[in-house]
Amino acid sequence: MIGVTERAKEELKRKLSAKVDNPEASLRLTASGPDKFSLDIDVEVPGDQVVKHKGSKVLLVEKELANSLEGHTLAFEDKKLVIVKGPLSGFNKKEVKNANSD
Repeated sequence: MIGVTERAKEELKRKLSAKVDNPEASLRLTASGPDKFSLDIDVEVPGDQVVKHKGSKVLLVEKELANSLEGHTLAFEDKKLVIVKGPLSGFNKKEVKNANSD
């Protein structure tokens, strides 16, 4: 399971609110290549890791991807969403691209 910081949850909620008016939709973290990730709009399916912020689903992660990201954290740093291996140390960051960027 991937961890998500509060700042990242707030940014996911902001992006979701700006792009989606379907209450069932959320942002889905997907692998778009080796060490490359993106966010797409989708709905929850059985087995997803669901991250909520203030009662709203803000992030969905497919079970296999969530398992492969065990020990990683999704953070919001330098105005970007990044995936950091281990605790927030500043090392080994991978930027998350938003398919529906602002």
